[in-house]
Amino acid sequence: MQVQRPAATRGDASIGSTVVIRDIDPGDESWLKHQARHVGVSMEEIVRGLIREKRIKTGHGAAPSEIFARHFGREHGVELPPPTRHSYKRIGFMDENDA
Repeated sequence: MQVQRPAATRGDASIGSTVVIRDIDPGDESWLKHQARHVGVSMEEIVRGLIREKRIKTGHGAAPSEIFARHFGREHGVELPPPTRHSYKRIGFMDENDA
C-alpha cells in the first residue's frame, strides 16, 4: 500500500510526501479497506485521520505549561507555583473635555 500527498510547489522546488507501508498485515489491510468503504472515503483519508487522532492524543500541540506540568510537578518531586493570569494593563484615554 502506498500513501502519497499531492506535491506542492515553492519557487522552483517541488514539495511532496510519500509514505509506503510494506509488509502490512493482511487483516489490517482488510480492515482499512472495509473502514474506507464503510465511511465512503479513500484508504488514504482513513490513514490521515488515524495519524491526526494519534497526534492529538499524544499531546502534541499542548501548551508549554501543560507539558512542563506533565513531566514535573508534585508527583515528580517538584513544587510548581500556582497558575496565574498575566495580562497587560489596559490603557485608558481621556476625552478632550475631561482634560
